[in-house]
Formats: sequence, C-alpha cells, structure tokens
Amino acid sequence: MGKLCSTVTTHSPKGRMRKIPGEKPVGIEGPCTVDRVDGKTFSQDRFLDEFAYSKPVIIYNVDNSRFQELCERESMLAEWAHTDIVLNSANTYSYTRVKSTFGEYVNEILKPQDVDTLGNETLYLFGDIDQTIWQPLLAEYKLPSWTLPNFEPALSFGIAGAGTGVPFHFHGPGFAEIIHGSKRWFLKPFEEQPSFNPDKTTLSWYLNEYPKLSDSERPLECLMKPGEVIYFPDKWWHATLNSETSVFISTFLSPIVGRKTEL
Repeated sequence: MGKLCSTVTTHSPKGRMRKIPGEKPVGIEGPCTVDRVDGKTFSQDRFLDEFAYSKPVIIYNVDNSRFQELCERESMLAEWAHTDIVLNSANTYSYTRVKSTFGEYVNEILKPQDVDTLGNETLYLFGDIDQTIWQPLLAEYKLPSWTLPNFEPALSFGIAGAGTGVPFHFHGPGFAEIIHGSKRWFLKPFEEQPSFNPDKTTLSWYLNEYPKLSDSERPLECLMKPGEVIYFPDKWWHATLNSETSVFISTFLSPIVGRKTEL
C-alpha cells in the first residue's frame, strides 16, 4: 500500500519538530470521549476522588512553554546531536533496541510511518534515555501538579514521526504530555482487553480494524495537543497514534518502596 504519509511536504514555524518532509497528518479528525478538565481549576482532591483509581482524564491549560522552547528542532540538534541514544521498536513488547545518536535519528531515521511496515520493524525514540545525560533538559520540565499518594515520578522523553505509535499495552499509572505535534490516544479498562496484533502498528489497527468496531466496542479516545496532559490509571489498556511528528514526555508513577533502617 506504500506510505500513507507521503503526499505533502510541510515546514513548521520556528523549526519546531512538528512536521517533516512527506508528512500527512492522520487521525486528526475523530471524537473525544475522554473526560476533559481545566488545569487551572482542577484540584488534587477532585483528581483523587474522580479519576486517580477509576478512569483517564485529559487536563488542559497546562503551561510548559519553557520546555517547549528547549524542544524545538534547532535547539535540540545544537545541544544533543552527538548524544548517544537507544531506539525502541514500536510494538507492544518493544523487543528491539538499536543504538544511534540523536542527530542521526532526527535527520535520517525519523520518518512518517509506512503502513506496510510492522511495529517490530519501526524504530522511535522513547523510554531508554540516560537520565543523567538528559538531566539538563528533563530538569526544565514542570511535572504535573497532581499525583498519587505514596508514588514517585520517573520521566520518559520521546520524539516520533506521523503515523507511528505503540499498539495496545498496559502498565502502572502515569501522565503523558504533548510538547509539539498531536497524538490520538485509545484507552480501555483492564477487564476489557482489546483485540489487536501486538506486532502490527497502531496505524494498521486504526485503518483496518478500528472502522469495524461497533460503538460499544470502541475504546475511549481523544486527540491530544500541546498544553494538554492525559492521566491513565493503573493497568488501563492504551494505544497511541502520533497524528503528526510529535515531541512528548511521560511521567510514570511507581510505588515508593520503604527503606529498612539497619541498627
């Protein structure tokens, strides 16, 4: 079938990493069935009462403008081009790891998703970043104001081309924020396991399987844009589709393990 994202060439203002040559946005149109709340008035108490342990929520009016500036294409290449990175395969279990440099990834590997390419053959930057090396950038990110009691955050930074994404999977609770671009999320409770091929891409599922789903079978979904954070509870199935070339960051929440004091 060839590349879905191969008909237009676009250029983003200020060099932001939102569009690359040959990119055609996908998944922009569609419903938003995830609850949305205003981050300026959303309290920690309401977060705990209504969402923390029961359902996802998108929080808008979140300001990370300084971090957005640092994540513009030219800024990142000037600072990080020669930094070693590890790329992950875009399938459910992310078996494949490939070493590269940030500059090589942005200039040569970062491309729109080919619909004929399997998820385990698609590489993108997410997850395996050296927290020490990347600390100067990560330190500029303002963490979500909401959290779970007795959990601690861990950051994961990523950049991916239009049409890429990770098929359905689950893990512990966390937040994810779009810095540049846009990303469509699909979510289902743990007990409602979706039907999908873990080695095929989200794009393949979205084009071929999603249209066949009845209203009752469809997951919660929404398109996320800069200035928005999504929270997903523990063990909720979720899949992502980068509608444009996107920069994003996740805050994974892990239980704080008690430390024993030796006398």
